[in-house]
Amino acid sequence: MQLIAPDILAEARGLTGAMTGTVAVLGLALWLFGWRWHRFWIVAGITLASGLIGLNAGRTTGGTQVMAVGILLAVSAGLLALELAKVLAFVAGGCGAWLAVQWVLPQAQDLWAVFLSGGLFGLLLYRLWTMLLTSLLGTLLAGHALVLLAEQLLYFDAVGWAARNAPALNGAVVGLVVLGILLQGASAPDEEGEKGAGEEKGEEADEPEPEPEPEPAPPPKAEKPAAKPVPWWKRLPLVRKAA
Repeated sequence: MQLIAPDILAEARGLTGAMTGTVAVLGLALWLFGWRWHRFWIVAGITLASGLIGLNAGRTTGGTQVMAVGILLAVSAGLLALELAKVLAFVAGGCGAWLAVQWVLPQAQDLWAVFLSGGLFGLLLYRLWTMLLTSLLGTLLAGHALVLLAEQLLYFDAVGWAARNAPALNGAVVGLVVLGILLQGASAPDEEGEKGAGEEKGEEADEPEPEPEPEPAPPPKAEKPAAKPVPWWKRLPLVRKAA
């Protein structure tokens, strides 16, 4: 089993350098931020795959419904993507376990128990399984794209080189997959910590705020002494002039 497949390299030789570089960047992003952006990858992947399936289905029926079927199926699958994520994890885990046992024991048959066990492990270890799948897919995409870019720059036979160095390439892919899982686990946010912080904030928000203490009343102003009444005889005009 060759992880960097010479057949895929031979088919992809017609891609331009810009397209190959875009695939390499996409693979590196998937390898490094697989779990951190896993909702985006799930929605984008299911939407794209459903759109391609819808286009093929519409092409077989003929007429003007090709584009409509593709767009409607892509939008419908994109809206249901997050709900279908656990189903896809179950199927991917079962298929991965099936292929692993077939690789180790080629003579084994009727592996439905292996498929169901792998699917259950895919659901129970959803985060780890998502990291493994995104790291593997990102490594394969970036690996094929980088080999094609090296062929365009260094002018060597990439197909023959991949066929001759299959064990070394398989070991490099496995090592990069493990490294990608470790990097994703280190860069991914801690969901439990975020939930705990959110709960603490919610509890703090629920607590009633203490009422402000009433301000002390200002001291009463001292009243001025009442003025003494003026005698009637001092109010006369002649007395005022004399004064």
